[in-house]
Amino acid sequence: MSNHLIEFKNVYKQFDTTEALQDINLYIDSNEFLTLLGPSGCGKSTLLRLIAGFEDPTEGSILFEGKDLISIPPYKRPINTVFQKYALFPHMDVYENIAFGLKIKKMDKKEIDKKVMRVLELVNLKSFHDRSVDSLSGGQQQRIAIARAIVNEPSVLLLDEPLAALDLKLRQGMQIELKNMQKELGITFVYVTHDQEEALTMSDTIVVMKEGKIQQIGTPVDIYNEPKNAYVANFIGESNIIDGIMNEDFSVTFLGRNFECVDKGFELNEPVDVVIRPEDIIISDENPDILNGIIESVTFKGVHYEMIVNTGEYKWTIHNTIMRPEGSRVGISVKPFDIHIMKK
Repeated sequence: MSNHLIEFKNVYKQFDTTEALQDINLYIDSNEFLTLLGPSGCGKSTLLRLIAGFEDPTEGSILFEGKDLISIPPYKRPINTVFQKYALFPHMDVYENIAFGLKIKKMDKKEIDKKVMRVLELVNLKSFHDRSVDSLSGGQQQRIAIARAIVNEPSVLLLDEPLAALDLKLRQGMQIELKNMQKELGITFVYVTHDQEEALTMSDTIVVMKEGKIQQIGTPVDIYNEPKNAYVANFIGESNIIDGIMNEDFSVTFLGRNFECVDKGFELNEPVDVVIRPEDIIISDENPDILNGIIESVTFKGVHYEMIVNTGEYKWTIHNTIMRPEGSRVGISVKPFDIHIMKK
């Protein structure tokens, strides 16, 4: 039996004349941390709403453990959602907020108590059980919202930008906690964010989206090191993207020079996008055999310096731990392995 928990087959979603999702084919495995990544309006939250049952697809099918999911009403799906706005009940304390869903199921009081205290321990808030939710910080409220969602032991937890309201330090701490929680619970997490760093930190699989279409599916390492197109390369981290011409296999021309690369399978003289990461560029002294330019600006970024080097035809963004001062004349080169060729 396939261990695909959820499968989207040729799914389209239209709102009036707007196509929110186009030809979505995607599977999500059991115990996977899958992140839907893209800018606002790319369709990632719509995809989440289809899983939850808040929307139905215009076309296509969604399967859960091989069975049609669309025919199951939202409240009967083994799926819970954590939203950006936590929607906690202000008139109930922490314990009551978490126990609410279990009480509706008419569960035994002892069993409820055991489950609530277990999830409070999981989110590191065991001593907060009798606190008013209004007395909690944003990060604590976020954890209570997660505890309330996971206490029902869903097969799938949907998280729609749940950390967006938190400050940077807290958000980074919560990213690690969420990943650990997901491993410990063995629940499938489907996470929506527009934050690339968040996606790279937490995910087993990243689905990059643009204008209702999937651009690439892969592990964080694949998506970063082997982007499928210039859009993905630019969206995940920074990139220098230059117009080039593929001369033949393993040879590309850009900025008036021939470069050796490791890509093949393009047409002869096919126009391509050449993608080079800022951290992959080597800075050296001027040399007639390589590209030369002037450093126009230097910005300290903490771990590295960001330098803009103008070679005349192009302004390069370069990241390096060694700073060369503004106005310096430098040579720049790149290894064949670090030149990524994309179809236009």
